[in-house]
Amino acid sequence: MTSKKELAVAALRNGIVIDHIPSDALFKCVKILGLDTVNSQLTIGNNLHSSKLETKGIIKVADVDIPEQTLNRIALIAPTAVVNTIKNFEVTEKRHVVLPDNIVGIVKCDNPKCITNNEPMTTRFTVISRDPAVIRCHYCSHTVKASKANIL
Repeated sequence: MTSKKELAVAALRNGIVIDHIPSDALFKCVKILGLDTVNSQLTIGNNLHSSKLETKGIIKVADVDIPEQTLNRIALIAPTAVVNTIKNFEVTEKRHVVLPDNIVGIVKCDNPKCITNNEPMTTRFTVISRDPAVIRCHYCSHTVKASKANIL
C-alpha cells in the first residue's frame, strides 16, 4: 500500500519522461513537442515540489521515441529539462536538453513589421547567446530573450 505522501502514477514500461521543466513552461513544452495530439498514454504533472526549481513540471509519454532534435526544441523555454528514456521499466538514458543553433517554426517574431508577420512563411531564429538565451530573427534581426519568446 502506498503512503498518503506518494503520488500514485503508473510506472512506464517504455517511453520517455521529461523532468525538471519550469512550471510556467510546461504547457508550452507540450505544444512544442506536439503532445497535445499524441495517441499514447500521456501523464502531465505541474507545480510539483522541486528542490532546484521550487516548482516543476513533468511529462511522461508511453511507447514513443521522440527524436533528440525534436526534444532539444524545448531547451528554448525549459533549459533545465532532463529527458529520461525508459525501457522495460528502467531508465536506459538520461540527458539534458541542448539548445539548437537555429529555432525554426516555434517562435513568433515580436516585430510587427517583420515579413513573417505579414506573409505566410516559417519563422527562423538564430541563437546569439546561450546564457541567458537570446535569439535573433533571421529576417528582420529583431532580438528577444528566449524566456520572453512568443511560442507559435
